[in-house]
Amino acid sequence: MSFAVPAASYDRFMGVYSAKLAPKLADLAGVAAGQRVLDVGCGPGALAAELVSRLGAGAVTAVDPSDTFVEAARERLPGVRVERAQAERLPFPDDAFDAALAQLVVHFMADPVAGLREMARVTRTGGVVAACVWDHAGGQGPLSAFWDAARVLVPDVDDESGLAGAREGHLRELLDTAGLSEVQETALDVGVEYATFEEWWEPFTLGVGPAGAFTARLDDARRAELRELCRSRLPAAPFTITARAWAARGLA
Repeated sequence: MSFAVPAASYDRFMGVYSAKLAPKLADLAGVAAGQRVLDVGCGPGALAAELVSRLGAGAVTAVDPSDTFVEAARERLPGVRVERAQAERLPFPDDAFDAALAQLVVHFMADPVAGLREMARVTRTGGVVAACVWDHAGGQGPLSAFWDAARVLVPDVDDESGLAGAREGHLRELLDTAGLSEVQETALDVGVEYATFEEWWEPFTLGVGPAGAFTARLDDARRAELRELCRSRLPAAPFTITARAWAARGLA
């Protein structure tokens, strides 16, 4: 899936979580000085920025299928090689990297197993492939309150719970199927503070991802109803959303 939205919109919607998740995924992958690392599905660059802080720009390469995100990542991360590419067809030779990471990407791959296999192909033997996906199926992701409210309006709404890697154990299964060895899965938790309900709600109106697309399809009255259903499911402001991602790593 390619996100045809401004980078600033993504920043306000999911970037606030991505920036906090990135150090935890990098730790899980064992990213350390001297490595060459690939960020697959880099978006506007939250994970890549964390990798640069650890490795330097010259050791980081990133890809994303979205033109707007590639442009934003290039602007924000001078010195990083950023290419437009899909995970399933990475434009790099075998064994090009010491590690390949995919943050909040596997569930949007057209073929997750093929994407993970490609990540393993471009990673040296014994190098790490690591990925994470929000716990949409377990109700502990950052969008859980939103999708709970959306199901009141549309009981059979596609709430992302069926996406690849969005339930406990599935990401590990995908890495196993892709041929990774010594696969391990864990949970990564992050918290984001909101000063007001509007600060939380407004990013859903920016058209980002499945939740933004759902909101955009509603007429004004239904959108207002969804807004109030969401408000009823959240604590009084200020509040913190604690979100869980399932993460897994394996060896190429």
